[in-house]
Amino acid sequence: MSVQRPNLLATSLRNFFGDYLPRLRGVSPHTIQSYRDSLVLLLRFLATQGHRGVADLDLSDLNPTAMVAFLAHLEQERKVCIATRNVRLAAIHAFFRFFAAQHPDQLEMAQRILGIPFKRTPKRGVEYLEEEEIEAVLSAIDRSTRDGRRDYVLLATMFNSGGRVQEIIDLRVCDLQLTAPFQLRLFGKGRKERFCPLWPQTARLLRDFAKERQLDLRSDTRVFLNHRQQPLTRFGVRYILAKHLVRARRRAPNLARKKLHPHSIRHSNAVALLKSGVDLSTISQWLGHASLNTTNHYATVDLEMKRQAIARVHQVPRKGAIAWRKNRTILAWLEAL
Repeated sequence: MSVQRPNLLATSLRNFFGDYLPRLRGVSPHTIQSYRDSLVLLLRFLATQGHRGVADLDLSDLNPTAMVAFLAHLEQERKVCIATRNVRLAAIHAFFRFFAAQHPDQLEMAQRILGIPFKRTPKRGVEYLEEEEIEAVLSAIDRSTRDGRRDYVLLATMFNSGGRVQEIIDLRVCDLQLTAPFQLRLFGKGRKERFCPLWPQTARLLRDFAKERQLDLRSDTRVFLNHRQQPLTRFGVRYILAKHLVRARRRAPNLARKKLHPHSIRHSNAVALLKSGVDLSTISQWLGHASLNTTNHYATVDLEMKRQAIARVHQVPRKGAIAWRKNRTILAWLEAL
């Protein structure tokens, strides 16, 4: 029985994931996993469309027409949002940028695939929790159980730090400094390290939680585990928040009108800092944003701050509009634009 030799596609995928991304680019394991998931979906789609196994695919199957069909499949069949569609396309682009450099004779096809554009995503309002809503969520947690105490410490730490979900579930005991000055160390995108201060009450919660679990504060054990004593996942955190939101809505009915998810806690931290008078540059560093432009959108989300800004603005004198009413030619021109 003959053994099938790796084709150009298989060899390229092995070099892309095994050498290029981790060694030459030095990207984080999370980025590699995201690219992997995207390309696995692509290969499965192509195999299904071609009625053959994934191992039988070759580079010729990854043509621009197939890529466009795959992206349409994601939106129409899998019902993913535009942002997720763009994430999958980014992985495809990354692979073909690598492939074009390795195989210049295939440059024309790679360029056609790299020319597939990202879709513009609609701008959505930032959903966040007000201070009383945060209190309602925390108060809804039954702290008489071990899981309840974990959930309380988990959400309190997320509210305090404004960390991304992945940063929090990756948090290890040795990343905690529970003696003054209280702080924790987070590793963000690209393994960028940053430190976030902790409020004394959050540090006390973490200290009691570590004592209950009999954790050595110098160990690299994950801080938050599920009931199977495995590290929490992003989906686990989503489930925990959704569970406690159901009970919290009885105390804070406004929560029922909001589409909240774990990242909303990060937004809540940013808005709370902004309301407290913290400048955007400091908030950007606190949240680990690569660019201040990412932080700037928080300046537009709080309705109460907008009301206060309007109250400080003097009304425009009515006489200023008289000249415009007289000049019908200018108004007609403007209305025709």
